[in-house]
Amino acid sequence: MWNGAMTPAEIVAAFHEALERRDGAAFELVAEDLVQHAAGPQGRDGLRHTLATLDGDLDHPTAAVHRVIAQDDLVVVHLTMHGRHVASTMPLLADLPPTGNAVAWDFIHIWRVANGSIVEHWACRDDVGLLAQLGGWPVVRGGSG
Repeated sequence: MWNGAMTPAEIVAAFHEALERRDGAAFELVAEDLVQHAAGPQGRDGLRHTLATLDGDLDHPTAAVHRVIAQDDLVVVHLTMHGRHVASTMPLLADLPPTGNAVAWDFIHIWRVANGSIVEHWACRDDVGLLAQLGGWPVVRGGSG
């Protein structure tokens, strides 16, 4: 399905485009032993699980890609995920009841590509921004007074 002569930027773009279509072939572009430096389980199956959780919690979100920057084997993607908070199964949202609120969650992903596959991933997420949209920030912790 994929052209072996694709550049790292083209591979990451094809991955994001396939995800947007909910096309499972996206994971053909991810190494089975993907190293996940961001929070979450390791490997291709771990990434698939993380994305399925996001899909469920945020009601099939879409991603607006703002910029892609590529250097050698690294590809940086700045995007905003748009969805609706319908469940709270991801650890970040664990104590929040579903609000039904529309959300916009900003990310910067760094992907490393080797031998035609995505082999490493780092992420920077605006978790505080997401929590603020859902009434979960500032965090109020119980305690003795």
